[in-house]
Amino acid sequence: MADNSAQKASPSYKLAVEDTSFLLRDEMRPQRFAQEYAKAEYALRDWGVRSTVVVFGSARIPAPEHASSSAMQDHAHWYATARAFASLVSLRGGALAPEGKLRDNVIATGGGPGIMEAANRGAADVGAPSIGFNISLPFEQEPNAYSTPALTFRFHYFAMRKMHLAMRANALAVFPGGFGTFDELFEVLTLMQTKKAPPVAVTLFGREYWNEVLNFPALLRHGMVAPEDLALFRLVDTPEEAWDWMTTHGLKAHTPSLPDGGED
Repeated sequence: MADNSAQKASPSYKLAVEDTSFLLRDEMRPQRFAQEYAKAEYALRDWGVRSTVVVFGSARIPAPEHASSSAMQDHAHWYATARAFASLVSLRGGALAPEGKLRDNVIATGGGPGIMEAANRGAADVGAPSIGFNISLPFEQEPNAYSTPALTFRFHYFAMRKMHLAMRANALAVFPGGFGTFDELFEVLTLMQTKKAPPVAVTLFGREYWNEVLNFPALLRHGMVAPEDLALFRLVDTPEEAWDWMTTHGLKAHTPSLPDGGED
């Protein structure tokens, strides 16, 4: 039999799904988009995740016990607040639904450190699943240790990551942050303002912070937004205040039944 090793060793002989050079061609970008969508989508469906509460905020805010500088100590309390908020939502929202039932208001974050870690940690504190939508960056972002492993994803495309963050969101909680936090916040507000997405309850934690870094009244005064645009969100300071706003502005809680069959 003639030697066919050269043919078998050729990249063209590889199965398409095993040929990374082929999969990474520019022309295959639409398929890569579809794969990034499908992989996370099917995993979320397998876990029965029907809706989420998304938490954004700075990756630079440490846990209070790890705040080394005075600047970070000034903001570290937001880590504790985000952790408490995520615990509250997980207990009251429906993330603890029994296996086989649909889960609602599951905490979802960008999967990294800081406020993202705090929110995933708060869900883990009460035994609830939570989601981490990580992104590949030049300086690799590590997933935090508190998102549910089977619901910890990594995306190449920001657009697909944003889509998954937004498409199941019942509410959005935004903690103090920088460019990335602003980007995510205004993406959601623009989608709601232009009616490209249904309204969801948006809360911005930290009245003092947001009033200092963003002058929302000035946007209205200059005619750059309409009065109703400033009603798309609420400034809050505490988890209970945020929960109250969310539940009176569209968020539907699905509290699991208690062992005696009653409702919490």
